[in-house]
Amino acid sequence: MTTRGCQPSPCVRKCCLDGELCMGCGRLMDEILEWGRASDARQREIIAAAAQRRTERESP
Repeated sequence: MTTRGCQPSPCVRKCCLDGELCMGCGRLMDEILEWGRASDARQREIIAAAAQRRTERESP
């Protein structure tokens, strides 16, 4: 069994879905649902991917 991660949630309490993407934190719905059982390493991957999506969305 994988140990659950202890990373702080990237949720910013501005949840607004655009399809499968949360416009607030940048996570995909599957990543949001996975968060609570994800390992620390996986949580860091999710945080990095979400940050990349937010950056891409904010770029002209």
